[in-house]
Amino acid sequence: MSALTVRHDPEQSWDRLVRFWEEMDRPEGSKVEIIDGTITVSPSPAYQHNVIAARIQRRLNSVIPQEWEVFQTLAIAVPSRMGMLIPDILVAPGDADVESDSHIPAALAELVVEITSKSNASNDRISKCAAYAAADIPFYLLVDRWAPEGPTSTLFGEPKGDVYRALSVVKFGDPLTLPAPFDLTIDTGEFPTP
Repeated sequence: MSALTVRHDPEQSWDRLVRFWEEMDRPEGSKVEIIDGTITVSPSPAYQHNVIAARIQRRLNSVIPQEWEVFQTLAIAVPSRMGMLIPDILVAPGDADVESDSHIPAALAELVVEITSKSNASNDRISKCAAYAAADIPFYLLVDRWAPEGPTSTLFGEPKGDVYRALSVVKFGDPLTLPAPFDLTIDTGEFPTP
């Protein structure tokens, strides 16, 4: 199953779009996001996708500070890019004072991780990458199982505007190092390939 998109009225305000997103009926097991102002409904991730997320989360839990948490279903708001995004993995403070139960400001994120799905990989490569950079999230890890040149993992950092610098690009099977504050090496050889 591929993603479904619902266009909105471009005159609609951010607040009205978020309210619509919060109140809409969601198909069970689906992920509903706002990407570049468009509501996108994606099916639940496949088994191998979840295996990769679980392995990354296990590694992150061993190195993050006590006051941070690793989330897999928490939305982050990026109003400047008309985005309400749900990264596959999000590292953020667990004790932040937030206004909403449905999402947090993207400015709280320390790291976001996206694991591509075949049907909507371009969202992770382009739209979400730009939104995360625009939100000034320090690190974005893209685990691209469907990259044209073969499965790769790319760590982005040093955001400027809506662009990141690629800090490291490795093929599945090679180690990927996340710098401080994580100081973590991930064995991408543990990731299942398509």
